[in-house]
Amino acid sequence: MDDVDAVTRAVLTASRLLVAVSARSLAAVEDKVTLPQFRLLVVLSLEGPAKLVALADRLGVNPSTAMRMMDRLIAAGLADRQVNPDNRRETVLRLTAEGRRIVEDVTAQRRKEIAAIVERLGPAQRAALVDALAAFTEAGGEPAVPDEDGGLYPLGWSDLGPPRPTR
Repeated sequence: MDDVDAVTRAVLTASRLLVAVSARSLAAVEDKVTLPQFRLLVVLSLEGPAKLVALADRLGVNPSTAMRMMDRLIAAGLADRQVNPDNRRETVLRLTAEGRRIVEDVTAQRRKEIAAIVERLGPAQRAALVDALAAFTEAGGEPAVPDEDGGLYPLGWSDLGPPRPTR
């Protein structure tokens, strides 16, 4: 058996677990936001107030799609529109306190569940997993997540934000 095939199968299996953890962490707020809407909240939490076109680009969606998502988030009290203080002809979108709380709660729940899984591993397995995942993410071009002292970012993304989708 080719080791690339074995590793690919192992990564796919692990990704299934991570998707399940992600889905469970969102379950508590699924009556308020969809997964795409949550992604938009995360981008706003990372980047702060932003123009609609910038958000759409960051998410890899059309501006009209981003506008519909924002309208729903605004109606739910999770985001709002404000006049750009630097250019009064522009509107910027930002999180409300409730929107920020949702991002923080989902992130904390995801971290808690992943930590519980990691605690079931022995010290040598944990060290091997750190090395393997670091090599995997480096090979994929993903920046490292800062230590907890450096601040925890939603979904583990660094301060550079989530990877931009390719089109």
